[in-house]
Amino acid sequence: MGLNCGIIGIANCGKTTLFNCMSNTKAETSNYAFSSNKSNIAVINVPDPRLKELEKYQKTEKLVPATVEIIDIPGLTKGSSSGEGVGNQFLADIRNTDALIHVLRCFDDDNLPHVEGSVNPVRDMETIDLELQIKDLESINKKILRMEKLLKGGDKEAKAALEVLHIYKEHLENMQNARTAPVSDEDKKYIADLFLLTAKPVMFVCNIDEASINNLNHHVKSVKEALAGQDVKILTVAAALEAEIAELETEEEKLEFLADYGLKEPSVNLIIREAYDLLNLQSFFTVGPKEIRAWTIKKGMTAPEAAGVIHSDLQRGFIRAEVMKYNDFIELGSEQAVKNAGKFHVEGKTYIVEDGDILHIRFNV
Repeated sequence: MGLNCGIIGIANCGKTTLFNCMSNTKAETSNYAFSSNKSNIAVINVPDPRLKELEKYQKTEKLVPATVEIIDIPGLTKGSSSGEGVGNQFLADIRNTDALIHVLRCFDDDNLPHVEGSVNPVRDMETIDLELQIKDLESINKKILRMEKLLKGGDKEAKAALEVLHIYKEHLENMQNARTAPVSDEDKKYIADLFLLTAKPVMFVCNIDEASINNLNHHVKSVKEALAGQDVKILTVAAALEAEIAELETEEEKLEFLADYGLKEPSVNLIIREAYDLLNLQSFFTVGPKEIRAWTIKKGMTAPEAAGVIHSDLQRGFIRAEVMKYNDFIELGSEQAVKNAGKFHVEGKTYIVEDGDILHIRFNV
């Protein structure tokens, strides 16, 4: 789908360690701030246990999961908006993302110095927010000047645009993020071309030590208190521990290691799935003896649009979609059983595909 999530956070918060766990890559980590001069990018598989469940009822040559692109953006710090540290280069990288995973350091480690001298995730969160707000305010002010010139030239739309831009300006000046500005969805069109940093959907990941896995520490509690009342996801991960687990050779060893900490699967799996959801994405399946594949679509897509994700010819020549619900197929055990139960649907061009739908597209080109 061409959408991606950027991982952001203060320097030395554990972003790259988390990125390595998610992507199974070996991007370099360091105890020193600003040691990286480029963003790391990886296309990662979205963990979906439904694929293996489908294989139980349809033997196949391969399973193909959905994917999502993750970008590990080097650590920011106070003054990044004016070029401090790695500065503007990485703020531009953030602008090109579609959603953000904000990693917060919620562990103490004397061997890993904090750029501010002490661990305080709420302060770090506010520091990053402020740097992004400053850049957004610059963008808003530049557009206000452009709209004022157009208004003098008699542009009727410029007046409405200016009213909305001034709402955002006041909101940002009050150290609030653009995503919470009191603006209607319709009026957001006036800032769509700015790709505001603080308008992007965001989730927060508290990076904890292994001692805090089953008993959240005071750092995590302070984050939850600070974000109380906001419609945001807050997840936890012991990134250093999960990096060790990722190094184990077999799946059995990994599951045994996780079980020792009361975990059924790596926490990064949940983070990846939540990132997928944050991007407003969902999956449908095609099931056959050659492959069982999860296809990525935006929520709200019609059957022809979903068909186009498989191949443009399927959308162009779309006739109908034959649809089974995942739960029906698993419960009943075969396509014929689903048909016998009256739960096999034939849908036309207006059908909105749901997460987990099993589709067979009929087309003619």
